[in-house]
Amino acid sequence: MGLLARRRRVCYPGNGRSMNCVREDRFRMGHSGSVVMMRRLALAAGLMALAQGAVAAQDDAPKGAAVSVLKATKACFDNTVEVSGIVLARDETAVRPDRPGLKVAEVMVDAGDTVTAGQNLARLTPPEGGSITIQAPVAGTILSSSASIGALASGRGEALFSIIARNEFDLVGLVPSAQLGKLAVNQTARIRIVGAGEVDGKIRRVAPTVEPNSQLGQAFISITGTTRLLVNSFGRAVIKIGQSCGVAVPLTAILYDPDGTVVQVVRAQRIETKRVEIGLMAGGQVEIREGLAEGDVVVARAGALLREGDPVRPVTASN
Repeated sequence: MGLLARRRRVCYPGNGRSMNCVREDRFRMGHSGSVVMMRRLALAAGLMALAQGAVAAQDDAPKGAAVSVLKATKACFDNTVEVSGIVLARDETAVRPDRPGLKVAEVMVDAGDTVTAGQNLARLTPPEGGSITIQAPVAGTILSSSASIGALASGRGEALFSIIARNEFDLVGLVPSAQLGKLAVNQTARIRIVGAGEVDGKIRRVAPTVEPNSQLGQAFISITGTTRLLVNSFGRAVIKIGQSCGVAVPLTAILYDPDGTVVQVVRAQRIETKRVEIGLMAGGQVEIREGLAEGDVVVARAGALLREGDPVRPVTASN
């Protein structure tokens, strides 16, 4: 059953003593209608309860400043040693006559010229007449020349020519004793030389001693390639001595305090401060050797204003 109608006559006072009468319909609810109405009321009450619960949940959620966050990732870092030094010829070959009393009659090359093995360099004349030709014993570049026409040439004293043998150069660098022990023959290097740009290199020799006052030792780094170099040019080498792979975060995520280094991690929208051990650094990233796991959400730019337990609204940082 639904709604049941019941009609009755109702009279109202009119003008004077007359009465105005009308028929009025009244409704009453049957049994089935009562059930439907109760269900509707229950549904409405449930919706109101859910809405109130959602509002309460929002009220209970942490609220705080928006912070830029990112996940700790895996990365590899090159362990390097930087060395500064000057470019020197690896081998200088001195060229002079094997007997005294000779006079320079002709000079065929000058400093800076490239020569081949056996190439004529100068012609000398002995006191008894005739001529003697001086030839290059090795291929390379003439580093210096003292030969001038009419000058005396001897097997002793200053050489007529000095040749950079085979055009081989070394960067001879000075290394602190604490770093010298990390270097080894055949370790690769990237060298930047003033006026020549970047070239590749490899450690050829490490000196077994250090200078007692400065505690600096020498490392000889062979320079590869065909780039024309100037002797005594300044250079800086970055030598790769190893590699380490692990968890990495931006350098901006690291905070330093008197007890060490910390990273601010976000868990359940609240700040957690974790003490970490850092390692190598490169390209704005720092290796985390202990205290952090891959995938941990960290504050991209850690700050002293954020404290342990502070509520925050994390916003993923763009790469």
